[in-house]
Amino acid sequence: MEHALDGLARILKAPLRRLRDRYGAFVLRLAESLATGLAIGVGFAIIQAFAG
Repeated sequence: MEHALDGLARILKAPLRRLRDRYGAFVLRLAESLATGLAIGVGFAIIQAFAG
């Protein structure tokens, strides 16, 4: 029983992870994908402008 209470106390005392730490990599990857898609779209628009 002592071990369970010690574990619970340790969990409750642990610092909370910030939202930025938790989702920072995901948001960065999402922004990277968005920028890549935008660059491809602009490239196609430029090609269409010169071709037409």
